[in-house]
Amino acid sequence: MYKAVIDVKPLADYMLQITFEDNTIKKFDVKPYLGVGIFSELKDIGLFNSVNVVFDTIEWPNGADIDPEVLYQESIVISTQSIA
Repeated sequence: MYKAVIDVKPLADYMLQITFEDNTIKKFDVKPYLGVGIFSELKDIGLFNSVNVVFDTIEWPNGADIDPEVLYQESIVISTQSIA
């Protein structure tokens, strides 16, 4: 079972800070995707920075999105917080 994304913040160098429903905060590197299809449009930093949470994952206005399971598995933990 995957963890839903509840918050996303763009960072420098095409990184994202993502908060998941279990309150784990992780850093995800988008650079490996920038040469692939629609993701190449994200080289435009203005477009990259316009990332939003849509349903349970992230999405950009151009329609690019990444599966929440991929985001959770391929990102690096920054911090964990217990759910009250």
